[in-house]
Amino acid sequence: MIRQYELVERVKAYDPSADEDALNRAYVFAMKAHGSQKRASGDPYFMHPLEVAGILTDYRMDTDTIITALLHDTVEDTEVTQKDIENAFGERVSRLVSGVTKLTQIELQSSHTKQAENLRKLVIAMSDDIRVLLVKLADRLHNMRTIHFIKKEEKRRRIAAETMEIYAPLAERIGMHEIKDELQDMSFAQLNPEARDSIITRLEFLREQGGGLVGRILKELRDTVKEQDIDADITGREKAPYSIWRKMQRQDVGFEQLCDIMAFRIIVDSVEDCYRTLGIIHGKYSVVPGRFKDYLSTPKPNGYQSLHTGVFGPDHHRIEIQIRTREMHEIAEYGVAAHWHYKAQGGSNSQMTEGRQYRWLRELLDILDSADDPEEFLEHTKLSMFQDQVFCFSPKGDLINLPRGATPVDFAYAVHTEIGNRCVGAKINRRIVPLRTELQNGDQVEIITSKVPQPSPTWERFVVTGKARACIRRYIRLQQRDEYLALGKIMLQRAFKQEDYQYSEKALHGVLKKFNVTDAEDLIAEVGSGHTPAREVVEAVFPGIKAKKTTTSTKIPVRSHKDKPSADSVPIRGLIPGMAMHFAGCCHPLPGDRIVGIVTTGRGVTIHTIDCDSLMQFQNEPERWLDVSWDMSQHDISAKHVGRMKLMVMNDKGALGALSMVIAKNNGNIHNLKIMNRTQEFFEMIIDVEVDDVRHLTNIIAALRATPEINSVERSRS
Repeated sequence: MIRQYELVERVKAYDPSADEDALNRAYVFAMKAHGSQKRASGDPYFMHPLEVAGILTDYRMDTDTIITALLHDTVEDTEVTQKDIENAFGERVSRLVSGVTKLTQIELQSSHTKQAENLRKLVIAMSDDIRVLLVKLADRLHNMRTIHFIKKEEKRRRIAAETMEIYAPLAERIGMHEIKDELQDMSFAQLNPEARDSIITRLEFLREQGGGLVGRILKELRDTVKEQDIDADITGREKAPYSIWRKMQRQDVGFEQLCDIMAFRIIVDSVEDCYRTLGIIHGKYSVVPGRFKDYLSTPKPNGYQSLHTGVFGPDHHRIEIQIRTREMHEIAEYGVAAHWHYKAQGGSNSQMTEGRQYRWLRELLDILDSADDPEEFLEHTKLSMFQDQVFCFSPKGDLINLPRGATPVDFAYAVHTEIGNRCVGAKINRRIVPLRTELQNGDQVEIITSKVPQPSPTWERFVVTGKARACIRRYIRLQQRDEYLALGKIMLQRAFKQEDYQYSEKALHGVLKKFNVTDAEDLIAEVGSGHTPAREVVEAVFPGIKAKKTTTSTKIPVRSHKDKPSADSVPIRGLIPGMAMHFAGCCHPLPGDRIVGIVTTGRGVTIHTIDCDSLMQFQNEPERWLDVSWDMSQHDISAKHVGRMKLMVMNDKGALGALSMVIAKNNGNIHNLKIMNRTQEFFEMIIDVEVDDVRHLTNIIAALRATPEINSVERSRS
């Protein structure tokens, strides 16, 4: 156990101005508070906060952080209150202890939802002061070092999984790679002990066979660099078992095929020496293609800088080499802690979450703002933390880092939420590309925007960043509610009118409790989404109304296409497909068709043509029918709809070309084409065409019928 004077001496060694009195008081305060409490190992409980403080002294943290480490469990596990800590050590320490304590309280409840809530609170706390995360990481590190004392395997695996999924990636994000590596390796030992033992056994075998291989490679590298008069510190090591195992899984190769299990680090004095050393290494050894990465000119988001390369080194062994300056090495080893004293000179704790290396934290806050619940936040956050990075540039040269597989939509949301919401197109390296195109390292991305926000629900299928997915869901959710409100209001007005009553929202207030909602808007939205029939609401408001009985002879109200819409029909203009209104895929309705709406639970209204065969299944449910119409007076000519045609095309050369030419000349665009049957003479096919309305489709069909290569064509209803 670290003695009181030893802890103070550790802190004073790197910070002579440290408050020795406060450190001594915190040591005694925590020891008395925990008293005779014991850990699962049987050791005094006070050893845990003391070890956490010791870990943080290795990272040269300031006095307040060390005191927080000593006190971080007192409020949770002892009689000490938050007010006691504030009175004894001041507001700053009290706030830090509070941030860590809240996380611990949530953790102890342990379930998937609580884990999500835990992460949400962690992000809020560390956005105010990153030291909360540093204490939490040190706390988790010591808990993992003593995890073997926990008897229940299920509990050990749960803690290890949470460590692997949340805390190790967070440690990596703030550049604390030593903590990250140790957390991953200890979690790996609990989650997959057989795989870890197997890799360790193979490493030991290679060590015996190699007979000091690492030492021989080190000597040759040192001699090579020294010959060019470069002052360098060179170290070598085997990669950690988890790192080896993850690479085996990612590359889908066996241990024998994974040659680069050794990594060497060359520390030099300047950036110029970094590139000179790289040239020396590449000049002497063959380079492994695709393994060179320059993190000097494009640092990682957490501020990490280094040159990475893979070569076939001495004895033709495949090795990985990292080259960096001494200052870069300190940042790589200590991460955000290396910036501490520089940042602290500003005097404001708010500065602890500013700067480029904290961009990811601001993105997590954006996700937190957009996510609907803690579990959704956890899903998006894991998505953001786990994937490899690609580096892209804006037209002005700003660097944006994104996960591997990111698209221009992800890029747009990374720049700004509003840019993402208004995105309608993109250029990559000055070429217009589809929005689902995957970005590559070095791409220059230009986002084309519209004046009004219009994210598409389909974007969620291909975006990969948590922020993009959360923002899209939030926009769709809000937009969908607005549409459900508009649709629900129209449906209620119609239902009230059928019973000769005047609709008013005031009339709904008396029945809110019956439908388990808190206000009239919620009830209207429930009607619009199809969860609550409008007829039921009317009957609840006016209990004297007897429900009209439907007979088995109810018929589908077939009307001529020439019939004018009734005065009570609902205009569907303004309802966005995929939100409160959906076009049926069975009949492909077009503007100009006579249509009817079917209220679908949870999806709003599905639009069918009045002669669609699918309507037969709803003939005994008239309450689900909604008279709808196209608002042709305000028809948006830029909106495209899909019409379906069934064709018989002659099996002649150029027939398909003639077919597509006719459609193009008539301003149509082929959306999809499927060959249903083929013979020696004919092809039978289904073609979906983007058109303005039913008249546009009719013109295309007429033009196709006049084409010699087309044997027959008709509009398809299936």
